[in-house]
Amino acid sequence: MSIASWRSSTHSGNGGQCLQVPVEKIPGLMPVRDSKCPDRARLAFPDAAWSCFVTAVAVPDGPPSP
Repeated sequence: MSIASWRSSTHSGNGGQCLQVPVEKIPGLMPVRDSKCPDRARLAFPDAAWSCFVTAVAVPDGPPSP
């Protein structure tokens, strides 16, 4: 997977311990990489799985019940 440019969350601070996502959207997928080891393997999640993850970490009590 060749991605020209990656970005970190504005909430990640300068500690270097965050995930990075591509600047340009890839249809149907959300690739992620470790900011500390950008040359290592990347993971790609289906959009629905990534959305569920983001919801789970954004809500203090976890994801909403289906």
